[in-house]
Amino acid sequence: MGVRKLKPVTPGQRFRIVNDNENITAAKPEKSLVKGNGGKSGGRNNSGKMTIRNVGGGHKKRYREIDFKREKDGIPATVKSVEYDPNRTARIALLYYADGEKRYIIAPSGLQVGQTVVSGEGVAPEIGNALLLSEIPLGTVISNIEMRPGQGAVIARSAGSFAQLSARDGKYAIIKLPSGESRMILVTCKATIGAVSNSDNSQEVSGKAGRSRWQGRRPRVRGVAMNPVDHPMGGGEGRASGGHPRSRNGIPAKGYKTRKPKKESNKYIIERRKK
Repeated sequence: MGVRKLKPVTPGQRFRIVNDNENITAAKPEKSLVKGNGGKSGGRNNSGKMTIRNVGGGHKKRYREIDFKREKDGIPATVKSVEYDPNRTARIALLYYADGEKRYIIAPSGLQVGQTVVSGEGVAPEIGNALLLSEIPLGTVISNIEMRPGQGAVIARSAGSFAQLSARDGKYAIIKLPSGESRMILVTCKATIGAVSNSDNSQEVSGKAGRSRWQGRRPRVRGVAMNPVDHPMGGGEGRASGGHPRSRNGIPAKGYKTRKPKKESNKYIIERRKK
């Protein structure tokens, strides 16, 4: 995997940096695993009121159903293809199970077409296999981690992200998360061996505003460019900037803690994320 810079034949391509998509092996998704995404909300709720700003438009997308639970234990699956998914930054892999079922998973980095992957107890800790945290060797790079047994993967699912299994203490495993936080998770939770694919996603440059519109993002007006009635940072003569950085409803943007101090899950956090 890598990126390539386009020749500046148009203003929109002058600064464009794209993914070379070398590892993508299929152009069209598996029909049985694709469904409509329920339409776009445009940032409106069920009564039509705008609750999320700067959202709307975008290219039409279909949702690929991803197997985050990996509950088909002991049944080997062959990687049929590695595909692009418009709904996420990572690549996805199409698996053909030995019993005939097909499923998509988040493709870990280094997964090859034709490779066999399997999940469950007593499985070798190899790329793409899903194991219980109790069976993964310490120091292993993992991704797609459950927070509760059987819940399905919720941690380290985006492109290039990974966590590290640093220790085990009784019924808990200690995980070093992508944010730098160290956290205890039950050893009966599953995780996939290897980092998530498409690590070069962060190096892409869109090149023009239109590409953001294709992704469903509308223009965003800065608070300091508004009037005082519209934003706490608005107003002032000339180019005067508007005081302490804060959101439209007054919540400070820098240094203000929003996490509840008595949150139940605080006891599972060993070391806080880096500030």
